[in-house]
Amino acid sequence: MKLAFLERALAASREGRSAALMTELKTGRQSFVEGATASGDLALDDGLREALRRCQAEDRNGTVETAHGPVFIEVFNPRLRCLVVGAVHIAQSLARMAALAGYVVTIVDPRTAFASGERFPNVELSTEWPDEALERLKPNRRTAVVTLTHDPKLDDPALATALRSDAFYIGALGSKRTHAARLKRLAELGFTDADFARIHGPVGLDIGSISPAEIAVSILAQMTLVLRGERRSKAKAA
Repeated sequence: MKLAFLERALAASREGRSAALMTELKTGRQSFVEGATASGDLALDDGLREALRRCQAEDRNGTVETAHGPVFIEVFNPRLRCLVVGAVHIAQSLARMAALAGYVVTIVDPRTAFASGERFPNVELSTEWPDEALERLKPNRRTAVVTLTHDPKLDDPALATALRSDAFYIGALGSKRTHAARLKRLAELGFTDADFARIHGPVGLDIGSISPAEIAVSILAQMTLVLRGERRSKAKAA
């Protein structure tokens, strides 16, 4: 790998952007790809771009056969992140499960009695107000945002900030009645039905969850479904 390409790939990943390096194995020709832009001496056709899209969506490297021989695709995706608003019991289980699934987890709660190292060992904690924390953390398309406090003073500002971001998943705890009231408040802030369609509320898949751990399972399952849903839908249609 050319050093310049490696440095660009690592910089893109640090800054929350996806990138990839395409290498034609027979000739060593390479192209560095970020977004729609490719640079290098390997020309990319539609087939290679589609293979790259699949590898990036599945968080994996891969090899694709072309008319000129195999091309190796090395993916540099930024880490998945899970930003959880509310240092509650569900968050304790969700933090552990999401970390096992590869997410970098941040718990956001200005209530220091809840957001403590004793309750959340080895987890990044923020005691900022949720909107301030999310503005700083800048959710991107590799970020899930989950609000769990049931307190509009904390959840609503977080949801408003998340809706203005590229977060791939936004979930909010609460009953259907609670969620309807939440949407009414967000509508008063100028958000529309198109925005509301991005919020999973009540949060999590309907699997009959009762305990905090079971609810956390349902949330992580729904996050996974949204993250991998496009690939799953195409596989079912094939």
